[in-house]
Amino acid sequence: MTRVGKYHVALLAVAALILLMSLVRVVTGQDIITSSGTIAAALTLAIPIALAGLGGLWAERAGVVNIGLEGMMVLGTWFAGWAGYQWGPVAALVAGLLGGALGGLLHAIATVTFGVDHIISGVAINLLGPGITRFLSEVLYKEGTPANEAGAGITTSPSIGKPTEVSFPLLSDGPDLLGKLESTHWFLLSDVAGILRGLTHNVNVLVILAVLLMPLTFFVLWRTAFGLRLRSAGENPWAAESLGVNVYRIKYLAVVISGAFAGLGGALLVISATKYVEGQTNGRGFIGLAAMIFGNWRPGGLAVGASLFGYADGLQVRSTGAITSFFLFGALLLLIYLGMQIRRLTSAELEARGVKQYTVMAAAALGTVILLWLWLTVDKLPDNLVHMTPHVLTLLVLLAASQRLRMPKADGVVYRRGEQH
Repeated sequence: MTRVGKYHVALLAVAALILLMSLVRVVTGQDIITSSGTIAAALTLAIPIALAGLGGLWAERAGVVNIGLEGMMVLGTWFAGWAGYQWGPVAALVAGLLGGALGGLLHAIATVTFGVDHIISGVAINLLGPGITRFLSEVLYKEGTPANEAGAGITTSPSIGKPTEVSFPLLSDGPDLLGKLESTHWFLLSDVAGILRGLTHNVNVLVILAVLLMPLTFFVLWRTAFGLRLRSAGENPWAAESLGVNVYRIKYLAVVISGAFAGLGGALLVISATKYVEGQTNGRGFIGLAAMIFGNWRPGGLAVGASLFGYADGLQVRSTGAITSFFLFGALLLLIYLGMQIRRLTSAELEARGVKQYTVMAAAALGTVILLWLWLTVDKLPDNLVHMTPHVLTLLVLLAASQRLRMPKADGVVYRRGEQH
Protein backbone atom coordinates (compact mmCIF):
# COMPACT_ATOMS: atom_id res chain seq x y z
CA MET A 1 0.00 0.00 0.00
CA THR A 2 1.37 3.45 -0.93
CA ARG A 3 1.91 6.15 1.67
CA VAL A 4 -1.05 8.15 0.28
CA GLY A 5 -3.19 5.01 0.49
CA LYS A 6 -2.22 4.55 4.14
CA TYR A 7 -3.22 8.14 4.92
CA HIS A 8 -6.60 7.58 3.27
CA VAL A 9 -7.15 4.43 5.31
CA ALA A 10 -6.16 6.29 8.50
CA LEU A 11 -8.61 9.13 7.74
CA LEU A 12 -11.40 6.65 7.03
CA ALA A 13 -10.63 4.85 10.30
CA VAL A 14 -10.83 8.14 12.25
CA ALA A 15 -14.14 9.00 10.56
CA ALA A 16 -15.55 5.55 11.33
CA LEU A 17 -14.42 5.84 14.96
CA ILE A 18 -16.14 9.21 15.40
CA LEU A 19 -19.31 7.79 13.80
CA LEU A 20 -19.19 4.84 16.20
CA MET A 21 -18.69 7.14 19.21
CA SER A 22 -21.65 9.23 18.11
CA LEU A 23 -23.82 6.12 17.79
CA VAL A 24 -22.81 4.94 21.27
CA ARG A 25 -23.55 8.40 22.69
CA VAL A 26 -27.05 8.43 21.20
CA VAL A 27 -27.87 4.88 22.28
CA THR A 28 -26.54 5.23 25.84
CA GLY A 29 -27.63 8.83 26.38
CA GLN A 30 -24.17 9.67 27.79
CA ASP A 31 -23.49 13.03 26.11
CA ILE A 32 -20.23 13.28 28.01
CA ILE A 33 -18.68 10.62 25.73
CA THR A 34 -17.84 13.22 23.06
CA SER A 35 -18.09 16.40 25.12
CA SER A 36 -15.37 19.01 24.76
CA GLY A 37 -14.53 18.67 28.45
CA THR A 38 -13.89 14.94 28.10
CA ILE A 39 -11.78 15.43 24.97
CA ALA A 40 -9.74 18.21 26.64
CA ALA A 41 -9.15 15.99 29.69
CA ALA A 42 -8.21 13.08 27.43
CA LEU A 43 -5.67 15.25 25.60
CA THR A 44 -4.10 16.44 28.85
CA LEU A 45 -3.90 12.89 30.22
CA ALA A 46 -2.71 11.31 26.95
CA ILE A 47 0.30 13.59 26.47
CA PRO A 48 2.36 12.33 29.47
CA ILE A 49 1.65 8.75 28.35
CA ALA A 50 2.69 9.61 24.79
CA LEU A 51 5.91 11.25 26.00
CA ALA A 52 6.78 8.20 28.09
CA GLY A 53 6.06 6.04 25.05
CA LEU A 54 8.30 8.25 22.90
CA GLY A 55 11.02 7.72 25.48
CA GLY A 56 10.63 3.96 25.14
CA LEU A 57 10.63 4.31 21.35
CA TRP A 58 13.96 6.15 21.23
CA ALA A 59 15.66 3.67 23.54
CA GLU A 60 14.30 0.50 21.97
CA ARG A 61 14.91 1.62 18.41
CA ALA A 62 18.56 1.82 19.49
CA GLY A 63 18.36 -1.70 20.98
CA VAL A 64 18.01 -0.84 24.69
CA VAL A 65 14.89 -2.07 26.48
CA ASN A 66 13.70 0.67 28.84
CA ILE A 67 11.15 -0.48 31.39
CA GLY A 68 12.55 2.16 33.76
CA LEU A 69 10.31 4.82 32.20
CA GLU A 70 8.15 4.96 35.31
CA GLY A 71 11.13 5.75 37.54
CA MET A 72 12.36 8.38 35.09
CA MET A 73 8.91 9.99 35.07
CA VAL A 74 8.96 10.05 38.87
CA LEU A 75 12.31 11.88 38.80
CA GLY A 76 10.84 14.30 36.26
CA THR A 77 7.85 15.08 38.49
CA TRP A 78 9.94 15.81 41.57
CA PHE A 79 12.47 18.04 39.83
CA ALA A 80 9.66 19.85 38.00
CA GLY A 81 7.90 20.55 41.28
CA TRP A 82 11.09 21.71 42.98
CA ALA A 83 12.10 24.10 40.18
CA GLY A 84 8.56 25.14 39.29
CA TYR A 85 7.61 26.67 42.62
CA GLN A 86 10.75 28.80 42.55
CA TRP A 87 11.00 29.88 38.92
CA GLY A 88 7.70 28.99 37.20
CA PRO A 89 6.33 26.49 34.65
CA VAL A 90 9.12 26.87 32.07
CA ALA A 91 11.74 26.07 34.72
CA ALA A 92 9.59 23.12 35.79
CA LEU A 93 9.63 21.80 32.23
CA VAL A 94 13.41 22.11 31.89
CA ALA A 95 14.09 20.61 35.34
CA GLY A 96 11.73 17.69 34.69
CA LEU A 97 13.49 17.00 31.40
CA LEU A 98 16.90 17.04 33.09
CA GLY A 99 15.67 14.83 35.96
CA GLY A 100 14.40 12.22 33.52
CA ALA A 101 17.62 12.48 31.47
CA LEU A 102 19.58 11.73 34.66
CA GLY A 103 17.58 8.52 35.07
CA GLY A 104 18.27 7.70 31.42
CA LEU A 105 21.98 8.27 31.94
CA LEU A 106 22.02 5.82 34.87
CA HIS A 107 20.24 3.24 32.71
CA ALA A 108 22.72 3.80 29.86
CA ILE A 109 25.73 3.41 32.15
CA ALA A 110 24.35 0.14 33.51
CA THR A 111 23.25 -1.41 30.22
CA VAL A 112 25.61 0.00 27.59
CA THR A 113 28.85 0.32 29.55
CA PHE A 114 28.58 -2.49 32.10
CA GLY A 115 26.31 -4.86 30.17
CA VAL A 116 23.72 -5.23 32.93
CA ASP A 117 20.56 -7.01 31.85
CA HIS A 118 18.20 -4.32 30.54
CA ILE A 119 15.20 -5.56 32.51
CA ILE A 120 17.12 -5.66 35.80
CA SER A 121 18.48 -2.16 35.25
CA GLY A 122 15.00 -0.85 34.40
CA VAL A 123 13.51 -2.39 37.53
CA ALA A 124 16.31 -0.81 39.57
CA ILE A 125 15.52 2.63 38.08
CA ASN A 126 11.84 2.14 38.96
CA LEU A 127 12.82 1.40 42.55
CA LEU A 128 15.39 4.20 42.77
CA GLY A 129 13.09 6.92 41.41
CA PRO A 130 10.54 6.94 44.27
CA GLY A 131 13.29 6.35 46.85
CA ILE A 132 15.45 9.26 45.68
CA THR A 133 12.50 11.66 45.43
CA ARG A 134 11.23 10.78 48.92
CA PHE A 135 14.75 11.36 50.33
CA LEU A 136 15.02 14.73 48.55
CA SER A 137 11.57 15.75 49.82
CA GLU A 138 12.49 14.90 53.41
CA VAL A 139 15.69 16.94 53.13
CA LEU A 140 14.43 19.98 51.21
CA TYR A 141 10.77 20.19 52.26
CA LYS A 142 11.15 19.52 55.99
CA GLU A 143 9.71 21.86 58.57
CA GLY A 144 11.52 25.18 58.79
CA THR A 145 12.75 25.25 55.19
CA PRO A 146 11.60 27.97 52.74
CA ALA A 147 9.79 25.34 50.67
CA ASN A 148 7.85 24.11 53.70
CA GLU A 149 6.84 27.65 54.58
CA ALA A 150 5.63 28.11 50.99
CA GLY A 151 3.24 25.16 51.36
CA ALA A 152 5.37 22.06 50.77
CA GLY A 153 5.12 18.80 52.68
CA ILE A 154 7.00 15.51 52.58
CA THR A 155 4.72 14.28 49.77
CA THR A 156 3.98 17.51 47.94
CA SER A 157 5.70 20.62 46.62
CA PRO A 158 4.52 24.23 46.87
CA SER A 159 2.15 25.35 44.14
CA ILE A 160 3.62 26.52 40.84
CA GLY A 161 2.13 28.97 38.35
CA LYS A 162 -0.23 27.96 35.57
CA PRO A 163 1.13 27.98 32.00
CA THR A 164 -0.36 30.02 29.17
CA GLU A 165 -3.44 28.62 27.41
CA VAL A 166 -4.43 29.46 23.84
CA SER A 167 -7.42 28.90 21.57
CA PHE A 168 -6.98 28.28 17.86
CA PRO A 169 -8.24 31.02 15.49
CA LEU A 170 -11.42 30.36 13.47
CA LEU A 171 -12.28 27.34 15.62
CA SER A 172 -12.41 28.30 19.30
CA ASP A 173 -11.38 31.94 19.19
CA GLY A 174 -14.07 34.60 19.20
CA PRO A 175 -17.75 33.51 19.15
CA ASP A 176 -18.04 30.01 20.55
CA LEU A 177 -19.72 28.47 17.49
CA LEU A 178 -18.41 24.99 18.27
CA GLY A 179 -19.78 25.20 21.80
CA LYS A 180 -23.25 26.16 20.51
CA LEU A 181 -23.22 23.32 17.98
CA GLU A 182 -22.06 20.87 20.67
CA SER A 183 -24.96 21.84 22.94
CA THR A 184 -27.53 20.84 20.28
CA HIS A 185 -26.67 17.13 20.79
CA TRP A 186 -27.34 16.41 17.13
CA PHE A 187 -26.14 13.08 15.82
CA LEU A 188 -22.56 13.27 14.55
CA LEU A 189 -22.47 17.08 14.06
CA SER A 190 -22.44 17.90 17.78
CA ASP A 191 -19.91 15.10 18.35
CA VAL A 192 -17.53 16.51 15.76
CA ALA A 193 -18.00 19.98 17.28
CA GLY A 194 -17.29 18.68 20.79
CA ILE A 195 -14.13 16.89 19.67
CA LEU A 196 -12.83 19.92 17.75
CA ARG A 197 -13.63 22.27 20.63
CA GLY A 198 -11.88 20.02 23.15
CA LEU A 199 -8.76 19.94 20.96
CA THR A 200 -8.67 23.68 20.19
CA HIS A 201 -10.20 25.60 23.13
CA ASN A 202 -7.98 26.80 26.00
CA VAL A 203 -5.16 24.39 25.17
CA ASN A 204 -1.99 24.43 27.28
CA VAL A 205 0.87 25.80 25.15
CA LEU A 206 3.20 23.12 26.54
CA VAL A 207 0.74 20.42 25.41
CA ILE A 208 0.90 21.80 21.86
CA LEU A 209 4.70 21.67 21.96
CA ALA A 210 4.56 18.09 23.26
CA VAL A 211 2.22 17.05 20.43
CA LEU A 212 4.70 18.44 17.90
CA LEU A 213 7.35 16.07 19.27
CA MET A 214 5.51 13.16 17.60
CA PRO A 215 6.09 14.22 13.97
CA LEU A 216 9.52 15.55 14.94
CA THR A 217 10.49 12.11 16.25
CA PHE A 218 9.25 10.47 13.04
CA PHE A 219 11.26 12.92 10.94
CA VAL A 220 14.47 12.49 12.95
CA LEU A 221 14.34 8.69 13.18
CA TRP A 222 13.06 7.90 9.66
CA ARG A 223 14.21 10.82 7.51
CA THR A 224 17.72 11.68 8.73
CA ALA A 225 21.12 9.99 8.63
CA PHE A 226 21.29 10.14 12.43
CA GLY A 227 17.97 8.30 12.67
CA LEU A 228 19.17 5.63 10.26
CA ARG A 229 22.29 5.05 12.38
CA LEU A 230 20.20 4.88 15.55
CA ARG A 231 17.77 2.34 14.09
CA SER A 232 20.64 0.29 12.67
CA ALA A 233 22.05 0.02 16.20
CA GLY A 234 18.75 -1.56 17.25
CA GLU A 235 18.55 -3.95 14.29
CA ASN A 236 22.14 -5.13 13.91
CA PRO A 237 24.73 -3.16 15.90
CA TRP A 238 27.64 -5.22 14.56
CA ALA A 239 26.69 -4.42 10.94
CA ALA A 240 26.37 -0.76 11.94
CA GLU A 241 29.78 -0.98 13.60
CA SER A 242 31.32 -2.35 10.39
CA LEU A 243 30.04 0.74 8.55
CA GLY A 244 31.71 3.13 11.00
CA VAL A 245 28.81 3.87 13.35
CA ASN A 246 29.83 4.54 16.95
CA VAL A 247 27.22 2.22 18.44
CA TYR A 248 28.09 3.01 22.07
CA ARG A 249 27.63 6.74 21.53
CA ILE A 250 24.36 6.22 19.63
CA LYS A 251 22.96 4.03 22.41
CA TYR A 252 23.98 6.51 25.09
CA LEU A 253 22.32 9.38 23.23
CA ALA A 254 19.16 7.38 22.62
CA VAL A 255 18.75 6.28 26.25
CA VAL A 256 19.45 9.75 27.67
CA ILE A 257 16.91 11.24 25.20
CA SER A 258 14.54 8.46 26.25
CA GLY A 259 14.83 9.50 29.89
CA ALA A 260 14.41 13.17 28.93
CA PHE A 261 11.11 12.38 27.18
CA ALA A 262 9.86 10.44 30.20
CA GLY A 263 10.92 13.28 32.52
CA LEU A 264 9.12 15.75 30.25
CA GLY A 265 5.97 13.66 30.61
CA GLY A 266 6.36 13.81 34.39
CA ALA A 267 6.87 17.58 34.26
CA LEU A 268 3.63 18.03 32.32
CA LEU A 269 1.77 16.09 35.01
CA VAL A 270 3.10 18.53 37.60
CA ILE A 271 2.33 21.59 35.49
CA SER A 272 -1.23 20.39 34.83
CA ALA A 273 -1.82 19.81 38.56
CA THR A 274 0.15 23.00 39.44
CA LYS A 275 2.24 21.08 42.00
CA TYR A 276 4.19 17.88 42.59
CA VAL A 277 2.44 15.12 44.51
CA GLU A 278 4.09 11.84 45.48
CA GLY A 279 2.78 8.97 43.35
CA GLN A 280 1.62 11.39 40.67
CA THR A 281 2.69 9.20 37.75
CA ASN A 282 0.32 6.40 38.85
CA GLY A 283 1.86 3.84 36.49
CA ARG A 284 1.79 6.06 33.40
CA GLY A 285 5.35 5.08 32.54
CA PHE A 286 4.25 1.46 32.18
CA ILE A 287 1.15 2.49 30.21
CA GLY A 288 3.40 4.56 27.92
CA LEU A 289 5.54 1.46 27.34
CA ALA A 290 2.36 -0.49 26.50
CA ALA A 291 1.27 2.28 24.09
CA MET A 292 4.64 2.06 22.34
CA ILE A 293 4.32 -1.72 21.95
CA PHE A 294 0.73 -1.33 20.73
CA GLY A 295 2.05 1.16 18.16
CA ASN A 296 4.59 -1.41 16.91
CA TRP A 297 7.54 0.79 17.83
CA ARG A 298 6.37 3.63 15.54
CA PRO A 299 5.25 7.19 16.48
CA GLY A 300 1.90 7.02 14.65
CA GLY A 301 0.77 3.82 16.34
CA LEU A 302 2.09 5.13 19.65
CA ALA A 303 -0.08 8.25 19.28
CA VAL A 304 -3.15 6.07 18.72
CA GLY A 305 -2.36 3.94 21.79
CA ALA A 306 -1.72 6.96 24.01
CA SER A 307 -4.97 8.58 22.81
CA LEU A 308 -6.89 5.43 23.66
CA PHE A 309 -5.48 5.24 27.19
CA GLY A 310 -5.83 8.98 27.72
CA TYR A 311 -9.46 8.90 26.61
CA ALA A 312 -10.28 6.03 28.97
CA ASP A 313 -8.61 7.90 31.82
CA GLY A 314 -10.30 11.19 30.94
CA LEU A 315 -13.75 9.60 30.70
CA GLN A 316 -13.53 7.97 34.13
CA VAL A 317 -12.32 11.27 35.62
CA ARG A 318 -15.25 13.18 34.10
CA SER A 319 -17.99 10.60 34.76
CA THR A 320 -17.76 7.20 36.43
CA GLY A 321 -21.22 6.31 35.12
CA ALA A 322 -20.18 6.73 31.47
CA ILE A 323 -17.60 3.96 31.76
CA THR A 324 -20.30 1.32 31.16
CA SER A 325 -20.62 2.71 27.63
CA PHE A 326 -17.26 1.03 26.95
CA PHE A 327 -19.11 -2.29 27.04
CA LEU A 328 -21.28 -1.28 24.08
CA PHE A 329 -18.35 0.39 22.32
CA GLY A 330 -16.21 -2.74 22.70
CA ALA A 331 -19.03 -5.00 21.53
CA LEU A 332 -19.51 -2.94 18.37
CA LEU A 333 -15.76 -2.98 17.64
CA LEU A 334 -15.67 -6.76 18.03
CA LEU A 335 -18.71 -7.05 15.79
CA ILE A 336 -16.98 -5.00 13.09
CA TYR A 337 -13.88 -7.17 13.45
CA LEU A 338 -15.98 -10.32 13.05
CA GLY A 339 -17.64 -8.92 9.95
CA MET A 340 -14.24 -8.17 8.38
CA GLN A 341 -13.01 -11.69 9.15
CA ILE A 342 -16.15 -13.35 7.79
CA ARG A 343 -15.62 -11.54 4.48
CA ARG A 344 -12.22 -13.24 4.27
CA LEU A 345 -13.47 -16.75 5.09
CA THR A 346 -12.66 -18.01 1.62
CA SER A 347 -9.37 -16.17 1.24
CA ALA A 348 -6.07 -18.02 1.09
CA GLU A 349 -4.71 -16.03 4.04
CA LEU A 350 -7.49 -17.19 6.36
CA GLU A 351 -7.14 -20.81 5.19
CA ALA A 352 -3.39 -20.65 5.79
CA ARG A 353 -3.89 -19.53 9.39
CA GLY A 354 -6.25 -22.44 9.98
CA VAL A 355 -7.54 -23.33 13.43
CA LYS A 356 -5.81 -20.41 15.15
CA GLN A 357 -7.78 -17.81 13.18
CA TYR A 358 -11.09 -19.58 13.77
CA THR A 359 -10.28 -19.70 17.49
CA VAL A 360 -9.67 -15.94 17.49
CA MET A 361 -12.97 -15.38 15.69
CA ALA A 362 -14.83 -17.57 18.18
CA ALA A 363 -13.26 -15.63 21.06
CA ALA A 364 -14.31 -12.36 19.43
CA ALA A 365 -17.88 -13.62 19.05
CA LEU A 366 -17.97 -14.71 22.70
CA GLY A 367 -16.53 -11.36 23.76
CA THR A 368 -19.23 -9.53 21.81
CA VAL A 369 -21.98 -11.47 23.57
CA ILE A 370 -20.43 -10.93 27.03
CA LEU A 371 -19.93 -7.19 26.51
CA LEU A 372 -23.50 -6.74 25.26
CA TRP A 373 -24.79 -8.65 28.26
CA LEU A 374 -22.73 -6.49 30.64
CA TRP A 375 -23.98 -3.29 28.98
CA LEU A 376 -27.60 -4.42 29.31
CA THR A 377 -27.31 -5.58 32.94
CA VAL A 378 -24.74 -3.30 34.63
CA ASP A 379 -25.91 0.23 35.49
CA LYS A 380 -22.81 1.40 37.33
CA LEU A 381 -19.41 -0.12 38.02
CA PRO A 382 -17.87 -0.06 41.52
CA ASP A 383 -15.39 2.81 41.95
CA ASN A 384 -12.42 0.42 42.26
CA LEU A 385 -13.21 -1.13 38.89
CA VAL A 386 -13.71 2.30 37.32
CA HIS A 387 -10.24 3.43 38.42
CA MET A 388 -8.78 0.20 37.01
CA THR A 389 -10.22 0.88 33.54
CA PRO A 390 -7.05 2.35 31.92
CA HIS A 391 -4.93 -0.53 33.24
CA VAL A 392 -7.40 -3.23 32.16
CA LEU A 393 -7.61 -1.53 28.77
CA THR A 394 -3.80 -1.68 28.59
CA LEU A 395 -3.85 -5.46 28.97
CA LEU A 396 -6.67 -5.94 26.46
CA VAL A 397 -5.00 -3.73 23.85
CA LEU A 398 -1.68 -5.56 24.21
CA LEU A 399 -3.44 -8.89 23.79
CA ALA A 400 -5.15 -7.64 20.63
CA ALA A 401 -1.96 -6.11 19.22
CA SER A 402 0.31 -9.06 19.96
CA GLN A 403 -0.55 -10.73 16.64
CA ARG A 404 1.28 -8.15 14.51
CA LEU A 405 4.21 -6.90 16.57
CA ARG A 406 7.77 -6.69 15.31
CA MET A 407 10.32 -5.28 17.71
CA PRO A 408 13.83 -4.23 16.61
CA LYS A 409 15.88 -7.40 16.13
CA ALA A 410 18.65 -6.48 18.58
CA ASP A 411 16.33 -5.00 21.20
CA GLY A 412 17.60 -6.05 24.62
CA VAL A 413 20.77 -7.66 23.28
CA VAL A 414 23.97 -6.81 25.19
CA TYR A 415 26.35 -5.26 22.66
CA ARG A 416 30.10 -5.60 22.81
CA ARG A 417 32.28 -4.21 20.04
CA GLY A 418 33.69 -6.97 17.84
CA GLU A 419 31.85 -9.79 19.65
CA GLN A 420 28.95 -10.58 17.31
CA HIS A 421 26.50 -13.19 18.69
